[in-house]
Amino acid sequence: MTLIAPSLLSADFANLAAAVGLVEAGGADWIHLDVMDGHFVPNLTIGPPVITAIKKFSHLPLDTHLMIEDPGRWVEIYRRAGADIITVHAEATRHLHRTLHQIKELGARAGVSLNPATPVSAIEEVLSDVDLVLVMTVNPGFGAQEFIPNTLGKIRAIRDLLHRAKSDALIEVDGGIDDRTSISVVHAGAGVLVAGNYIFSAQSVKDGVQTLRERAAEGERRRKTGDIPRMV
Repeated sequence: MTLIAPSLLSADFANLAAAVGLVEAGGADWIHLDVMDGHFVPNLTIGPPVITAIKKFSHLPLDTHLMIEDPGRWVEIYRRAGADIITVHAEATRHLHRTLHQIKELGARAGVSLNPATPVSAIEEVLSDVDLVLVMTVNPGFGAQEFIPNTLGKIRAIRDLLHRAKSDALIEVDGGIDDRTSISVVHAGAGVLVAGNYIFSAQSVKDGVQTLRERAAEGERRRKTGDIPRMV
């Protein structure tokens, strides 16, 4: 079953506790937290104190996406803050293998992320070390961006690499995920859908989560039957 991970980037930051409550009541599987430093990406968001606060009133796994420079310096701090899954960018660290193992040694699940222009070859040597591959389907930094269709090929390529490596790592997608794009990305191989603007702008958070779950199920069905969905 495809997992749904609402991104709090699109929530009301003045009412995060309420937003988390809506996400949990809506049936989400994870909570996605976008950490941005204003250097690796052109935006500033949340830090460890906010994650600590969220952890106190959330029972869902905190899927923490570090869009920051030199993430190896920070993974222990974010783990102590409450991050259950820590994803770092291949483009942001010189010692990716070391950083991924550091995450695992701290007891968290380790993820690696790729920007749209970064080739899949950048992570081939660490596929056996990850629990999650996060494919950015927009250029990171801001929410409510338009999905980049060419990233579907990257999702398929990573799916094939993981299959050959006999890895059970999940493929997560983030950026422009809605009721249209979700079918195509799941068909391509995605197992986790991150959505912020779509879920929080829906009639209700529960409706947004439920619609994505239904679309994901359609993508899974088409993948099994070989029925190719219309290109987004």
